Formats: sequence, C-alpha cells, structure tokens
Amino acid sequence: MRERAGKVWAFLRERCRRDVGMVTSEYAMGIIAAVGFALLLYEVVTSSQVKAELQAIVKRALSARM
Repeated sequence: MRERAGKVWAFLRERCRRDVGMVTSEYAMGIIAAVGFALLLYEVVTSSQVKAELQAIVKRALSARM
C-alpha cells in the first residue's frame, strides 16, 4: 500500500512539474492585457471628473483642522 502511494505521489509530482510556467505566447498575452489595463486606468485617472474629485479630496485633507 505504502509503495503504491509513493508511486502515485511521484507520478503526480512529475506530472505537475512538466507544466510549471507560462510559455512565450502566454507571457505576450499577459503583457498585452497588463498594458491595456494600465492605459485604461491612466485614462480614467486623468479624466477631468476624476482629477477634480482628487483635487477636492486633497483640498479637504489640507484644510482639515487638527
């Protein structure tokens, strides 16, 4: 029983090792997705509405009484 469990464990461990990392095409797709998300985030943060809200938050924080 113990020997069989050891063989099964070794098989599963070897099977998982073969598919460890991403291949080049997966890295490329991940980078494209990250850049797209960064551009979207940049557009949102630099929009006039968000910029005005952030400025209002900073003004409120600086004018708060302590």
